[in-house]
Amino acid sequence: MPPFLVLLLLPFAWLYAGVMAVRNWLYDRGLKSSFAFDTPVISVGNLRVGGTGKTPHVAWLVAELQAWGAKPAILSRGYGRSTKGFRLADAAATAAAIGDEPLQHYQDFGGQIPVAVAEDRRAGLTQLLATRPDLTTVVLDDAYQHRRVRPTLSILLTEQQRPFYTDYVLPAGRLRESRAGAHRADAVIVTKCSEKLTPAEREEITRNVRRYARPHVPVLFSTYTYGEPIAVGSQKKPPGIDIVLLTGIAQPEPLRAYLAAAGYRIRHHASFHDHHAFTAAEVAAVAAQLQPGHCVFTTQKDAVRLLEPALRAAVVQLPVFYIPITVQFLADDATRLRQLLSPYFQPQAVV
Repeated sequence: MPPFLVLLLLPFAWLYAGVMAVRNWLYDRGLKSSFAFDTPVISVGNLRVGGTGKTPHVAWLVAELQAWGAKPAILSRGYGRSTKGFRLADAAATAAAIGDEPLQHYQDFGGQIPVAVAEDRRAGLTQLLATRPDLTTVVLDDAYQHRRVRPTLSILLTEQQRPFYTDYVLPAGRLRESRAGAHRADAVIVTKCSEKLTPAEREEITRNVRRYARPHVPVLFSTYTYGEPIAVGSQKKPPGIDIVLLTGIAQPEPLRAYLAAAGYRIRHHASFHDHHAFTAAEVAAVAAQLQPGHCVFTTQKDAVRLLEPALRAAVVQLPVFYIPITVQFLADDATRLRQLLSPYFQPQAVV
């Protein structure tokens, strides 16, 4: 955003930040109720709107808890869905019914992990735990500002390239609340980092984060690992290096950078806003961009929406592939995160 526009919008940002500060003060003083559950709850969220990497970090946490022998579940708001209230994912679930990210989680774990959605996370947790009393922990996806639930552990994500401590509150910037909101975090993960991030750069980022977070809160660093393209349609392997990129995510730049570094040539990029519900006309327009030897690359979250019932028949006829993403922590930060988790989520012997 141009600096002059930021300055113009700052008074509105201060007003919005003030409203959020009063709200947080009421929760902090107990004047608004916040409920803690007996079952351990991990909240994963951010201060900034969109694109900090919540989905792969939630997947990392759930896989880690599974490896310990725990019985985790995921509860999300289900952003972008056409339904309301509590819904538990099943084999018939669609992105329209529960949201693209919850459906991705459900599919990633083969339906073996309960994935539920509810805009009211307190009511959703209550119903989820009543439905599945065997659960030993619940991971809340994108719930940092949902103060009605008091999590056992709160993890705040922020991008290396767009850290919260350089941003402003809406509408002058992209923060949902002021930078001071970082003080609620039990750990801060700086995401989408360069693998070449130096110790000196890490230390500088840590100092900036700790201007707002509590003293001694762990500041951890993670990066993305991109996998081989996975077929969405009938064609099993990309025919070449010329691609049409199709994205409906908040931050497509890291994917573009990876593809360029991997030797792919992006001939056209059809870019839409985050959680965009693709239409048949848009799929046809992308197909029209394909030349002989070209294929379509997209993200896993976008692939979930492309395979909605109304689009599936057309999409599977095209050479469409998604690029899977996993989280990898830098240095010994995975061990540090496990140490932070272990007092609350003791590893159990897998029988």
